[in-house]
Amino acid sequence: MRVISGFLKGRKIDGMNIHGTRPTMDRVKESVFASIQGKIDNSVCLDLFAGSGSLGIEAISNGARKVYFVDNNIECIKIINKNIFDFGIERKCALVIDDYNNALKFFKDKNIKFDLIFVDPPYKQHIVNDILKYISANDLLNDGGIVICEIDQLYLTDLEINLEKYKEKKYGSTYVCFYRKK
Repeated sequence: MRVISGFLKGRKIDGMNIHGTRPTMDRVKESVFASIQGKIDNSVCLDLFAGSGSLGIEAISNGARKVYFVDNNIECIKIINKNIFDFGIERKCALVIDDYNNALKFFKDKNIKFDLIFVDPPYKQHIVNDILKYISANDLLNDGGIVICEIDQLYLTDLEINLEKYKEKKYGSTYVCFYRKK
């Protein structure tokens, strides 16, 4: 697994074989970042279910100002920390070691809003609808912000939320859905 673009392009990201994680395929990551290229510079990002930190690191490599990495797997946190320090990007990073519910509540309570939110939970959990509802109800997305969800099947329903799905792509058995504020 490597950084595919930006100032860290080509650097190896550790964490390909963390138990319980499913790294985003390079072609999926490349397509996602090509789709949001104009939104990354100087952005504040959330890498929810961060795993190795690959998506957040890619955002930093492409100009993100700050990335919050959230995971509750201690092995993931160790790998994210290693990657962050190996790349010398620690000043642009914040780690939140907690489950996604508590982390989202923390961001709400601290009035932290995001320009980009990457949601890539374990596929079997089917919790993306709940996450989108929470993001919308608690206004965690800045105007013009985007939520990118990686899921294994289109179980996402039309939700009565302040977010609209404006793009959907399929890569093998993976779906990537893009949401923005209405």
